[in-house]
Amino acid sequence: MARCYSVLVKNRQPSLPKLWLISDARNDARLEHALARLPRGSGLVFRHYHLSPEARQTRFDALLRLARRHGHRTVLAGDTALARRWRADGVYASPERLGRKQGMLRLATVHSLRELAIAHRTGADALLVSPVFPTASHPGAQTLGAVGLKLLSARARVPVIALGGMTRHRARTARIARWAAIDGLS
Repeated sequence: MARCYSVLVKNRQPSLPKLWLISDARNDARLEHALARLPRGSGLVFRHYHLSPEARQTRFDALLRLARRHGHRTVLAGDTALARRWRADGVYASPERLGRKQGMLRLATVHSLRELAIAHRTGADALLVSPVFPTASHPGAQTLGAVGLKLLSARARVPVIALGGMTRHRARTARIARWAAIDGLS
């Protein structure tokens, strides 16, 4: 496409962050510090399911301002309409709940080949594949491991973000380019 222009045209779509901080009740007290330490252009997936709707929006607004100051993308767990009302950069949900493409970043959670197929049908922009390693969120749950992640990633038509027990060391050792964490980054 770039050959059609006589001058170089910059891509207007912001690139997908390689590093994502996932918010949770257990890392809430450390989120401001963690956001400030992330490399510029990272991402925040705001979940905070434990809060009332009003408290959740107030907390989101505060973190959104901080994330934008540091050049981070902010995605809201929920539905597209809510993410748009709250001025999020995107939405995070299971492939079944992702809904139709509506001009914002759409991250689908994927745990199996079945969910991968649904995420492809819904047109997800990226996939959070989990759990890769043992995690505090789901103690004792079966994990994919680095090999399982690579097998699912090989079938993905969009970028994959590894989630579940991820740390810088594990990402580096397993040569995982995009990853997300709750405790591993906070």
